[in-house]
Amino acid sequence: MIEDIAVYVLLDPEHAGGHAIPDLASAAARNGASLLQVRDKHGHARGMIELTRACIDAVAGTGVPVVVNDRVDVAIAAGAAGVHVGQTDIPPAQARAMLGSEAIVGLTVKTEDHLREAPLDVVSYFGMGGVFATQTKQNPNPPIGLSGLTTLVGAARAVGFQGPLAGIAGIDASNAADVVRAGADGVCVISAVSAARDPGAAVNELVRIVRTARNSDRG
Repeated sequence: MIEDIAVYVLLDPEHAGGHAIPDLASAAARNGASLLQVRDKHGHARGMIELTRACIDAVAGTGVPVVVNDRVDVAIAAGAAGVHVGQTDIPPAQARAMLGSEAIVGLTVKTEDHLREAPLDVVSYFGMGGVFATQTKQNPNPPIGLSGLTTLVGAARAVGFQGPLAGIAGIDASNAADVVRAGADGVCVISAVSAARDPGAAVNELVRIVRTARNSDRG
């Protein structure tokens, strides 16, 4: 399980900015990232297992968990901390049954109906959005924007979910504070880190922004 999400970093070979994925994992984990996700929409199972294991090795000693996008089989084979699934992937309850009670199972939600239908007792955290437009993933739905995010956060708390809520899609240092002020506990990013000349410094700055916004908004 995971209790807090401030900066959640996606690691995708298609959007690595010329960096090696394990190097990005290490830089993120050692500069304050809360959670890492290995995502490879076009990779084969063996390659994904090897990549995930390399990322787990790269963050050894940091305590930062590594999860896998969609692929429960890869997560199990690689020894990952869990999975993140979307609305058309394996159901969260089935993922939980396969991974066990201690695993992290994240779920993307875009609407209030998604929240009402979600098995709250098996989901570790929700990724909410996309909040903004993004070039790193095909998304037929329009962004929900900050107001839509606030609505989703309110709906999640109204149904009794107490786990972390992360805003996803199109988030960087310029708008991360706005996402937190809209109600999210943290942000999920990819290009904001992978496209940076110094990924570690980018993560460190995002952590500072998110925590400052949380303290000012809730303190």
